[in-house]
Amino acid sequence: MSTESGLLDAFLLDGKGGAQRLDWAGVSAWTPSHGVLWVNIDYSAPDAMRWLETESGIDPVSRDALVDADPRPRAIAHGDALMVIVRGINQNQGSEPEDMISVRVWAEPNRVITMRHRVSRSLKTLAADAEVGRGPRGAADVVVQLVDRIVDHVVMRVDTLGDDIAASEDLILSEKRGADLRAHLADHRRRAIGLRRFLAPQREALTKLASIPLPWLTASERQQVAESADRMMRSIEELDSVRDRAAVTQEEIASRMGELTNQRLYVLSIITAVFLPLGFVCSLLGVNVGGVPLQHSEWAFWALLALFVVGVAIQLWIFRRRGWIKRD
Repeated sequence: MSTESGLLDAFLLDGKGGAQRLDWAGVSAWTPSHGVLWVNIDYSAPDAMRWLETESGIDPVSRDALVDADPRPRAIAHGDALMVIVRGINQNQGSEPEDMISVRVWAEPNRVITMRHRVSRSLKTLAADAEVGRGPRGAADVVVQLVDRIVDHVVMRVDTLGDDIAASEDLILSEKRGADLRAHLADHRRRAIGLRRFLAPQREALTKLASIPLPWLTASERQQVAESADRMMRSIEELDSVRDRAAVTQEEIASRMGELTNQRLYVLSIITAVFLPLGFVCSLLGVNVGGVPLQHSEWAFWALLALFVVGVAIQLWIFRRRGWIKRD
């Protein structure tokens, strides 16, 4: 198969987890009597778009929704067909996980069409399982397993964010890491907000999918989707917790840094208060005019030094009495 083809995978499912791989000719020759067909395409490729428009049989309105550049996650029934759009974690090299991949599904009782533009790890592993006999058994199973794998990756990514925040909380006492931690926490908050933007409507889509009364979607399969929706809800709650914990940790870091700054400024203020009068006396005695007392006496320097020592001692005693200097 040419790497430029939009047909990524095409399988005729045997109902037992195995599948027979097909090409475009096999897809065109397929009829419902042959069994369940699963077609996985890159909708941006010219041959895939041409097939969607001329041979897929999907109505134009639904087709336009499926190939929309930035669709919102949702699940909608069209007669006995089902349109599902979900977002998956971007696990491609060089990409940010929060730049989520849109996976679009058109499912009928005997045919499933999955579409994506960027590589989806969930679709790749599902196709690999079908080739070795551990894949989906029917159209509904394709949808259920795909949703389950996408939610698995979401849960793992959210757990990773939570672990990163926990590690940042452990490092909060390290003054040297304060600036780095603030940058990391800000990045984690941005990622959590980006994930939640897509996962909140996805939870609603999965909840709706579990309640759609299609005859080929059994109660057991709807229960599996409902479980995936529940896991998605817990992930969103964890994202909210991650965002709040990051904000609290940032505030704690800012508070600690402010406290350290205040302590240092306090020490500098005490030093300034001690040496300011000494500096004033020295500058006064150092003026280049006549009449400075004791300027020709040999003992005057030591007397002035002793006076300074006594003055500093008196200042420190007053500061301690007022509680400006803490006792050890």
